[in-house]
Amino acid sequence: MNLFGKILSEWRALWFRRRVRRQNVRALARALARLELAADPAQTQTRPLTSRPCRQVDFSSAWYRRWCEAIGQTPRFHRKQWEYCFILQALDEQGCLQAGKRGLGFGVGREPLVAAIAARGASVHATDLDLQTATEKGWALDNQHSNSVDVLNLNALCPQDEFRKRVSFSVANMNAISSDLVDFDFVWSSCAFEHLGTIELGLRFVKESARCLRPGGVAVHTTEFNVDSNSHTIERGPTVLFRRRDLQQLEQELAALGCALTSLDFEAGSGVLDEYIDLPPYKHPPHLRLPYREHTITSFGLIVKKLS
Repeated sequence: MNLFGKILSEWRALWFRRRVRRQNVRALARALARLELAADPAQTQTRPLTSRPCRQVDFSSAWYRRWCEAIGQTPRFHRKQWEYCFILQALDEQGCLQAGKRGLGFGVGREPLVAAIAARGASVHATDLDLQTATEKGWALDNQHSNSVDVLNLNALCPQDEFRKRVSFSVANMNAISSDLVDFDFVWSSCAFEHLGTIELGLRFVKESARCLRPGGVAVHTTEFNVDSNSHTIERGPTVLFRRRDLQQLEQELAALGCALTSLDFEAGSGVLDEYIDLPPYKHPPHLRLPYREHTITSFGLIVKKLS
């Protein structure tokens, strides 16, 4: 990017943050009496999850509270916590979280999902980048990287003897998945494939990860979603932002591989917090949406079934 391009990008980002601040004042004024995270009786009947963005309504559901307890966290309005709960709920709905099932996790870092899944009887093969590459990219410095089984049950979510029996670990490059990672009942990744370098590489990972599944298996992934635009986005770099059209393209390409992306739903949500955009330093919820450069982003969950 030339100097003019950098100046233009910074100006657009500054303008965007100022607009967000004005919008947030209005949204918070409406939210003052409604911000408490409380169970909503209307959400006690759970309908199967679809592939969709993070929305406020999910935080009042019984399933959200259930999985927060499973990962040892207090429910809060935070999209990263939502990603963990979304993945666990989607896998549970597909009958994956039980004895006899085999799961494969990509880019697991220090996330609680490995231990929470093992605690329910499934066996898990966890993977992450090699230590040198993770250090170069800054993941190891922020405790967002794992290089052995030992760091994946730090909160004792699974009894240690059972954890050791059910969990294994290896280094894996998500841009070059090993051919021996096959015949799993389920696969997952939590906010990882947007860091593979480009939109194209991220989409390729989702397709390649489906090859790791046995017929009838399911993959659940979360990633960054561009709420604002279906045209202009960040297509390459340390973090890319997927648009509606990228995910629709993925749906078509998965179908050609004998896989189905379940019911793409782009409804943004009608809650007050679906309008609120958190700003740095991101120390306190609500944190469902945030600015990234001149875009508004949130988390998006994808559920892929391998049909044949």
